[in-house]
Amino acid sequence: MTALVELAIEDKIAVVTLNRPEVRNAINDALRIELIAMLEHVGTDETVRAVVLTGKGKSFCAGGDISGMKERLKAPPGDVAFNGWRRQGQTHKSIVLLHGLPKPVVAAVNGAAAGLGCDLALACDFIVASEQAQFTMSFVKRGLVSDGGGMYFLPRRVGLARAKELIFTGRVVDAREAVAIGLADRVAPAETLVADATAWARELSQGSPASIAFSKAILDRSFESAEEQVFALGREAQAVCYTTAEHRESVEAFLNKTDR
Repeated sequence: MTALVELAIEDKIAVVTLNRPEVRNAINDALRIELIAMLEHVGTDETVRAVVLTGKGKSFCAGGDISGMKERLKAPPGDVAFNGWRRQGQTHKSIVLLHGLPKPVVAAVNGAAAGLGCDLALACDFIVASEQAQFTMSFVKRGLVSDGGGMYFLPRRVGLARAKELIFTGRVVDAREAVAIGLADRVAPAETLVADATAWARELSQGSPASIAFSKAILDRSFESAEEQVFALGREAQAVCYTTAEHRESVEAFLNKTDR
């Protein structure tokens, strides 16, 4: 049976690939289950220092599977809301796992990132867009709202007013505009997209794993935390960092003048 989520690990970088190219990597229940399992795996694999998320074929992810939406609407009216609530729990679990990975995560957006696909990219720490990439918060076109964290992540990238405009209109944003407004971080040629994203992920993950994990966790909470809370979290993290092998070895190397 073909895996709906593929994994390749090279030189401590995990490349996770959504693998439903025949439907532009649209997310159905089966893919969602595999994605959750994959994220749990790479999150706890200590040999993996960073993660790159991409899509197979010409699209990153077209969002939720429309055929699945049609089937869900066939349920008795009294069951639709509760079934949706349970399914949303699985969606949010995948997003929380992706966003909360204790290591750098780079989205390599190789084509359309629509709806939930755009939310997936936004849940990553960094976004590298191919020259063919397109982003759209297309939920409004289906009479829905962003359900994969986009209403949390997007304002933090582009500002509140711009986020409202993109969500209210559902318009398409190309790679160049995405970088200009802060939705994406870099543009790369399509033929080197994953390689470029992997190289950046490797650069981002060269430091102490503990330092990166703590810093990421604190930074991701800084917008909604008071100053004293951020200071307290930093103080607790620093106390742990004092005990790590990386800290001890780096201090010794500096004092012995072997640190260059």
